[in-house]
Amino acid sequence: MALKLVMLADTHLPKRAKALPGQVWRAVDEADVVFHAGDWVDVATLDALESRAARLVGVFGNNDGPELRARLPEVARVTLDGLRFAMVHETGAAAGREQRADRDFADTDVLVFGHSHIPWNTRTPAGMLLLNPGSPTDRRRQPVGTFLTAEVVDSQLRNVVLVPVGVDSEPPSSGAG
Repeated sequence: MALKLVMLADTHLPKRAKALPGQVWRAVDEADVVFHAGDWVDVATLDALESRAARLVGVFGNNDGPELRARLPEVARVTLDGLRFAMVHETGAAAGREQRADRDFADTDVLVFGHSHIPWNTRTPAGMLLLNPGSPTDRRRQPVGTFLTAEVVDSQLRNVVLVPVGVDSEPPSSGAG
């Protein structure tokens, strides 16, 4: 049986958007595990995702204040069906990222990160998968906002999909923070 994953980062609520798009909430509702790679900015988003996600794995980012840092680690690690995940907000410059990841996360199969708002999907020389979901709410230099979905099947990450985000959103009363 597949574990359905959603990967988010850099939501920057409510500074970059008033709420997470409804498309993101629908994906969260269908997921077995939701990852958020930091820069939540507001505690309400953490609270909403904690209450709505079947399982939430999160880290703090450079724009997250003391309240979020008190509740979230800088690095999160979780094993799902034998697949070893690590997550951190920042990995440094794109140049040399794969080599740094191999050095700093040697015991990891998949490293999820954020910060740049730029989707990333590469393998390191040692074979680790590096994934950045972009941002569903602050596209920066990207044509649209994005997040990732994937599945863990038989200790393998499969069906990694970069999902473009539309403009619909749910009202805050639904937990959209």
